[in-house]
Amino acid sequence: MGGRRLVQDTLERACERWQLWAAGSDLRAWLFTLMHNLFIDGARRAVRQQGQRVDLDDVANELVAPPSPADGGIDLQRCLLRLPEEQREVLLLVTLQDLGYEDVARITGVPVGTVMSRLSRARSRLRELMEGRAAPAVAPALRRLSVRTPTR
Repeated sequence: MGGRRLVQDTLERACERWQLWAAGSDLRAWLFTLMHNLFIDGARRAVRQQGQRVDLDDVANELVAPPSPADGGIDLQRCLLRLPEEQREVLLLVTLQDLGYEDVARITGVPVGTVMSRLSRARSRLRELMEGRAAPAVAPALRRLSVRTPTR
């Protein structure tokens, strides 16, 4: 498949399936995935038509992702797992399940304002993690307080 044709097909597929892209995620990575899949499909189709096999080692240089600023970052799933559970839960319910804040508040048993706050913190933290700027989350050390009983 020619380079221009591959780019054109990638953009057509992206326009057809734009709702599958998760807003806030790396658009470039999503587009590259679409292009990679189209390339592999085209290579397999060519093999079927010619009756030959394509060795992936022979085309490995064509499958390399273009360099991006997020190359050093970790993948989305690992970043999601690094979010606190209550933030991850709200983020997934709102973004993947497409639920409204009121519904999420009812499901999680917290006020709507808390849902909005958790969602905002989750998005910020996820953005930092994906860009590789976030320090690992460290749970704050708990202090033990001694309770003094009044003497009589």
